Amino acid sequence: MNHKPNQKPNQKPSQKLALTKRTGALLAAGAVLAALAGCGTDGKRANEALGTQGVRKPPAKPKVVPGLPGMPPVLDPKDAYAADRPNALQPEVKKFLPRVYVPNTNSNTVSVIDPKTYEVVETIPVGNQPQHVVPSWDMKTLWVNNDLGDSLTAIDPATGKTGRTVEVSDPYNLYFTPNGKYAVVMASMDRELVFRDPRTMNRVKTVPVTCAGVNHADFSMDGRYFIVSCEFSGELLKVDTEKMEIVGQQKLPFEGAMPQDVKMSPDGKTFYIADMMAHGMWVLDGKRFTTPKLLPTGKGCHGLYVSRDSKEMYISNRGEGTISVFDFPKNKLTKKWKLPQGGSPDMGGVSADGNTLWLSGRYDSEVYAIDTRTGVQLARIPVGGGPHGLAVYPQPGRYSLGHTGIFR
Repeated sequence: MNHKPNQKPNQKPSQKLALTKRTGALLAAGAVLAALAGCGTDGKRANEALGTQGVRKPPAKPKVVPGLPGMPPVLDPKDAYAADRPNALQPEVKKFLPRVYVPNTNSNTVSVIDPKTYEVVETIPVGNQPQHVVPSWDMKTLWVNNDLGDSLTAIDPATGKTGRTVEVSDPYNLYFTPNGKYAVVMASMDRELVFRDPRTMNRVKTVPVTCAGVNHADFSMDGRYFIVSCEFSGELLKVDTEKMEIVGQQKLPFEGAMPQDVKMSPDGKTFYIADMMAHGMWVLDGKRFTTPKLLPTGKGCHGLYVSRDSKEMYISNRGEGTISVFDFPKNKLTKKWKLPQGGSPDMGGVSADGNTLWLSGRYDSEVYAIDTRTGVQLARIPVGGGPHGLAVYPQPGRYSLGHTGIFR
């Protein structure tokens, strides 16, 4: 069979026409690119000519903080308190009665305050020398730390009524690991950190300490370590959470130092430790655990509480009846509020809406309610003797790390 010139064997005329058109299109595109190149383009116009300009790359995945195994993922690597926004209550705590629970160390009672009326609505008998009221990791129980009574008394926040009492040696304060695996008892006089089952409170591991007066703590952003203050020997400890071992210890550079409350900055880089004898708070690099620097705040610096927007921290100065305000973005103290008629502001917490700071008056048998927007005292409420670590409840957050309420 004879073929026409330039036509391949078995190639139909229609196929030849299609091939010719494709070839022509490619040559035309090449000509356009060549012309653009001749005009000194850097390739941008070539991309436009081929319709590739503006193609979006896949969005970068948010940075994930590798946390302690079993710990809920960090919501915001730049803000440890991102879950603590005003009234951001978890479904299981929304039904709880809004109350302020005040442990009275000298009266062996807990005064229960209605925050709407500023009145004591109930007084609950508990064990000997209750020091703090501590929300459990799952936020469903409040534990009263009966220090000299060697026991923990449970309060049901849904009803405000007491439940079981569990024998626990020297529970001055109580914390929970970020994964909820252990409760950590600050056994101050026993000179121990005791890791316990958070439900039964059975002892799991005892960590002896060489410092005196372990009392307060806070956990790192990733939950892998926590910083502990030792009140009576003026020292700090660094503890590996998973290994349950002390990995660092240092003496504070101040004669007679008495460190108290511990709180981590929102970005997780800094720990602040209140010191009632140095009259300020120590600023510590938690990761490096180097010698901290002192920031004076006021006489008897004691409690540290972060605002609901994570921008400020309220600092109670027990020895002079004032509250200093530290601005995290500005990295400095910006305000100081003075209580009318003075007082002894100690431990406490911030209301769910963030508008009220509640503090116990340790030496005055009273509780203070302070407006966080103005610093004005809203109420001064008589309670039992020696009020200490009061808990405002319920509060925003996904889980509790303990003390009077450290929520993440």
